Amino acid sequence: MKKLTLSVIITLFFLNLGCAQTSEIHKLNLDFEQVENNYPTKWENFGSKDYKIYVDSVNAQNGKISAVIESQGDKSDFKALAINLPNNYNGKFIRLSGYVKTENVTDGYAGLWLRIDPQIGFDNMNSRGITGTTDWKEYEITLPLNPKKTDKIVIGGLLVGKGKMWLDNLQVSIDGKDLDNKNIEIYTREILPAEKDKEFDNGSNITFSNLTNETINNLELLGKIWGFLKYHHPEIAKGNYNWDYELFRVLPEYLKTKNNKERDKILISWIKKYENLATCEKCKSTPSDAVLKPDLSWIDDSNLSNSLKSSLREIYNNRNQEENYYIKLHPNVGNPDFTNENPYSNMPYPDSGFRLLALYKYWNMIEYFFPNKHLTNKKWDTVLKGYIPKFINAKNELEYELVAIQVIGEINDTHANLWGGRNKVDELRGNNYAPFKAEFVENKLVVTDYFNPEFSDQAKLKIGDVITYINGKSVENIVDSLKDYYPSSNDASMLRDISVDLLRSTKNTINLKYISENKENEQEVQLHDRKQLAMYHWYKVNNDKKCYKLLDGNIGYITLANIKEEDIPEIKKSFINTKGIIIDIRNYPSTFVPFSLGSYFLSESTPFVKFTQGNPNNPGEFTFTKALSIPQNGKTYKGKLVVLVNEKSQSQAEYTAMAFRAVKNSTIIGSTTAGADGNVSEILLPGGLRTMISGIGIYYPNGTETQRVGIVPDIIVKPTIEGIKKGKDEILEKAIEIINR
Repeated sequence: MKKLTLSVIITLFFLNLGCAQTSEIHKLNLDFEQVENNYPTKWENFGSKDYKIYVDSVNAQNGKISAVIESQGDKSDFKALAINLPNNYNGKFIRLSGYVKTENVTDGYAGLWLRIDPQIGFDNMNSRGITGTTDWKEYEITLPLNPKKTDKIVIGGLLVGKGKMWLDNLQVSIDGKDLDNKNIEIYTREILPAEKDKEFDNGSNITFSNLTNETINNLELLGKIWGFLKYHHPEIAKGNYNWDYELFRVLPEYLKTKNNKERDKILISWIKKYENLATCEKCKSTPSDAVLKPDLSWIDDSNLSNSLKSSLREIYNNRNQEENYYIKLHPNVGNPDFTNENPYSNMPYPDSGFRLLALYKYWNMIEYFFPNKHLTNKKWDTVLKGYIPKFINAKNELEYELVAIQVIGEINDTHANLWGGRNKVDELRGNNYAPFKAEFVENKLVVTDYFNPEFSDQAKLKIGDVITYINGKSVENIVDSLKDYYPSSNDASMLRDISVDLLRSTKNTINLKYISENKENEQEVQLHDRKQLAMYHWYKVNNDKKCYKLLDGNIGYITLANIKEEDIPEIKKSFINTKGIIIDIRNYPSTFVPFSLGSYFLSESTPFVKFTQGNPNNPGEFTFTKALSIPQNGKTYKGKLVVLVNEKSQSQAEYTAMAFRAVKNSTIIGSTTAGADGNVSEILLPGGLRTMISGIGIYYPNGTETQRVGIVPDIIVKPTIEGIKKGKDEILEKAIEIINR
């Protein structure tokens, strides 16, 4: 333990005077009053070295001391303060609150952060971070608790980008009770047999010497049986078995089988190990009006013996009806929670057994719990067999990441990509970028903006120029070669995502052929490290400006990119007498507004959406929920409403557009959206891979689907190259025209 300075010892003495015991806040130093060498004791930090952390005895919100994170130099990265809470707590919600003060925060934000491990909950305020210069203000984060799964809870403050932030007077509560409250129950988690099984932590010891067509067929069958048992068998659902490792126990003998009879004998013996089946009194048949029904036709269509088929049907008929160790639904929403999945992050290039396990896991998660399985281009039942040799034969970490991206792309969901564990793919693509943004306009790759105006002269290309060749290859051919590696619901979102990486490289320059003012040109363009560029992904957000303004002609304009809850009352008041309102959702809304803002436009409660949800008690079943309505609340706006959307409108943006579509005098204009809606569910796979899926089906009240289709505008309006050159926003101009009719 570090030796305390005299001033700290005195401070501690007076703080403890007359106290029977030390409070949790004091023990954790959440008020930062305990200091050593100008640093808050007990606190750790991580992030870039281009920041300094110290304490301030002049600016404090409470007590005498606050903690400071301050950027140094011109680089823009992040730095975080962190501390582990001492216990796991039995409760429904945890709340972290604290005071933050900022000075000149740019290129990022300041805020609190709260993480519940492993991968249970996380919030770092990135969608509502603090920017600019602000005085002391209290902020908070609330996350649902899941004590049965929790290993640790970490809290802190962070600074992303440039500037300076002060942090003080943090408080933590469980279900509204402060940590000091004696009634808070500390939760000690039961360690189940599945967690105690560590036999294959260092490798599966599985090798595949000869992948014949018969072997692949047998491995396909095993993958389906393994997944079927995982989500149906009551004994496995109890957490009595590490189901990953049970695969590695059966595989060696299974691979040695010489014929179907031997194969089935091993499978029957394997299944009997877990049987202990009781007659299911709660099992219900699939409702006739289910949107999706369990498809177990593969059992009857297989060449399994009749006794084995009968055993599998018996398990289905007496399937688990209690809590399942491997699957549950997220509270209130109903999207799948693939719980207790080990990502095996310690093995970035897993051995062949773990690679096969990754495929089995993913295929079965989609098979039983993806609400849009019926919308994939390729029949999902055929996908498993085709990818078995690809996963087994992946020669290195890069090939493994690439084949994972390919199978993820088979579900045709823009929410689904390789969001984590893609180190080698990122290395392949490089971290150097052109200083300008290029997007597909009129099916051509067009320069649309400069990230850094100071680099515009050396870039040579102008806004509106059309790029035709990159390093000697046509843009069309490059796009064709990349399609399989950019998972997407539709072509619009695929081209949106590909365009981000086309002008990216490991090299310092890139050769471009392009058309400018009807002339063909060629330039070697200087690339820049991402940290040097003021890059934005899909759209710009200006947090220094209000999200609303009055346009000429008495027309209100609102962008949801930086809207805050406190803006909404002022918007309603300011725009009540306008001719019309334009809501721009060519972005991702920073605040959830379908109800708070949507009610402004409705004279009566109006349904706008309904969902499909899966059923862990009958995996593969999806049924409709009741339609959800926007309530009428307060004075109703009487003018016209025009909503702007495009391929950058995804997920919450699409959901919000659906809400505004329910308004009778609304018009949606622009182009088709990304076609990926519904709360996302995280999937963790061996090798530290992380992906997601749209976890619930999103439908209009009449049952019309939105997944892959997106929000189809009432009036199609797309940017033109000529409009880009002239700096026009042609979609906004059309919206103004519609209101002025």
